Amino acid sequence: MKSYFQFLAHQLKGWPQQNYYLFFFSLGCQVMTLVNSPITWLSVITFIGTTLGVLCILSINAAKSVNGILGILSAICFIIVGFSAKNYLSIGEQIAYMITLDIPVLLSKEWNHNMASKIRKFTGKSWFIAIISTFLVYLVSGFLIGRYTDDPRPWVDAIAFSISLTAGIISFLRYNNQYYWWLASGLAQMVLWYISFTHGSASLAMFVNSSVYLLNDVLAFTVSPWYNQKERERMQKMEEEYYNAQQHA
Repeated sequence: MKSYFQFLAHQLKGWPQQNYYLFFFSLGCQVMTLVNSPITWLSVITFIGTTLGVLCILSINAAKSVNGILGILSAICFIIVGFSAKNYLSIGEQIAYMITLDIPVLLSKEWNHNMASKIRKFTGKSWFIAIISTFLVYLVSGFLIGRYTDDPRPWVDAIAFSISLTAGIISFLRYNNQYYWWLASGLAQMVLWYISFTHGSASLAMFVNSSVYLLNDVLAFTVSPWYNQKERERMQKMEEEYYNAQQHA
């Protein structure tokens, strides 16, 4: 157990500096959002979820597998928030993240050892499958959630869900093209939670959180090892040094 916590601590180190800047910027925004409104049990859960959620997506940005445990903890918080807002597909989205990304990452040796060396790119066939899959999930989920629940925003909810679900699967498969989906997901989530906020169904914190996710996606195209070759080489070297030291300890 001690070695596992040491591993998690290591996974929080060595990120691109911009990732740390974005985390503390997000933390400041969320603290201000929390204290500028009545503090309730739901607002506290939202604060915890958004803080852990930002750490999660920043760890994915840095190709670090600590996103598994962070993702599960933040997902539990977001499920509670989504249920309160009646954004039922946002609940499905979080469950899908846990099933397709968080839990497999915790169990996968591939993700837990030098992820930066395993990054892949789409082929033409991969693009086609990913786009068609996103569209089909959108149609099916929007129809089902609109027909069988009282979700007041079924098709907006479905857009965010379908894009995010596909992004999670692409991420676990280690394709850097995931960030085109995450970028679209961030925009869709901003729309969903802004509409929810104007309807009085959610706090502004979820909109702020989606904005930070969008900024993280922009960072991914510049300083993340998913796209930046020099950063990828630096991360590979750091990870190899860590695991060599662990083997000789």
